[in-house]
Order: sequence, then structure tokens, then C-alpha cells
Amino acid sequence: MGKPYITREGYDALHAELDFLWLTKRPEVTQKVAWAASLGDRSENADYQYNKRLLAQIDRRIRYLRKCMNTLQVVEHSAQQDGRVFFGAYVEIEADDDESILHIRIVGGDEIFGRSNYISIDSPMARALLGKSEGDDATVQTPKGARLWYVNKIAYSKPQWFAEEKMQTHDLEPNDEDIAADVEATANLDPKAVEQAYLKSMLGQ
Repeated sequence: MGKPYITREGYDALHAELDFLWLTKRPEVTQKVAWAASLGDRSENADYQYNKRLLAQIDRRIRYLRKCMNTLQVVEHSAQQDGRVFFGAYVEIEADDDESILHIRIVGGDEIFGRSNYISIDSPMARALLGKSEGDDATVQTPKGARLWYVNKIAYSKPQWFAEEKMQTHDLEPNDEDIAADVEATANLDPKAVEQAYLKSMLGQ
């Protein structure tokens, strides 16, 4: 099985997130945890519990990004792709039944970032469109049955007709239930033992 695809822009976005978490956010939260821990009883220390949970969320995301980025294959645009739908393409399609228009971009699953007009290359729509040229039609199977779409436009540099949606960042903020669960789980444990277990988890031991 080949590596999952990702565009250069998507890879750079993941890299920027990793750099921010590792170089900026994690040191900031680590400092807050150390400060809160110095105040005394950790089981009754809301700042300590919140920031400790946030630090764990950050570390989990960092581990995921590092593992994910090592398995991805960056796909650069080639002039040979022009005029046909391949990975990374911006596509305007029109429905045969009601003439509705959709503007989409075909990308890897790790770079959608909550944007509704970005679709995974593994989706039924993308698979139906791959290899098509302007003027071609594509039949997409949906839970309600087959639907016919016409390919109106194809581009590989972001065209004016494509409305770029804002990327949604990964939510790392712990909620009250998570914090309460952590307090309950560690209430009767030696704080030093909790710290050692946490460090071992970060080192993969």
C-alpha cells in the first residue's frame, strides 16, 4: 500500500502547526504547569490540572503530527496534469439534475482542516472525477442513488472562482469533564509517580 498523498501547501501547514506546538505553545504551557505545581496541593489546584491536561493534549498532537508527516508523500504539480482532473486539482462541476454548481479541490485526507470545499482523494466524488477533462461527465454514487455531474473548469493554481475557506485548527483545549476525570484518577497517587508515568509515555516506554 502506497503512502497517503498530500499537497505541498497541506504539508507546509502541518509543519507550521508542529513547529508552533513544539517551539512556542509547549514551552509556554510547560512553564505554567511548573509554576502551578509550585503552589502546593496539586489535587486542589485548578491551574495545575488544566495546564497539565492541556500539555498532554499538545504532546498527543505532536506525536500524531510527527508520525503522520513521516508517512505522507508530497505530490507536486506537473504540467502533464493540466486539462485533466488529478490530485490537487481545483474543479468546477455542475449537476445534471438541478444545474447546481460546486467548486471543490481534491486533496489528501490529512489536509482538509474542516473546509467543506476540500474533498479527500479517497471520496466517491474525487474517484469519479479523476482523469476527467473539461466537458466530461462523471457519475457519482450516493446513498440516494447515482448522480451525474459535468466538469466545467479545472485549475491547479487557485482560480478566482474558488472561494478559499478558513482552515480550522485542531482543538486542544481540555473540557471540565476531562480535568475532573484526571483529578479523580490521580487523587490517591503519589505525584512523583504520576510525573514519571507521564514522562515514560512521552518517551514511548
